[in-house]
Amino acid sequence: MTTTNTPAKKPATKRRPPQPAANWKSKGSAAELALDEQIAHGIVTDRPDLMPSVERIMNAALDADGRQRALELFRTALTTPGDEYRDPRVAIARCTTTAP
Repeated sequence: MTTTNTPAKKPATKRRPPQPAANWKSKGSAAELALDEQIAHGIVTDRPDLMPSVERIMNAALDADGRQRALELFRTALTTPGDEYRDPRVAIARCTTTAP
């Protein structure tokens, strides 16, 4: 009769919740960031190669609502082939308010 050694099971360890992100570029939980920063954080977390495009939108002369709309247009365009808003400049231009 042969016996096999089975490794001892490790006790379940509790994972600590992620630390809050300091800003949209930082690792961690985006839950405490402003909505536009949460969107930017989500995009660069999923696709770090898009950092320059997201930075362009985040640094544009837009108010918080305009920045949020531009980020949403850009994010949606990432999954829509041929969408013009894949270019962050186009998303910014669409969300720029012009004074009369």
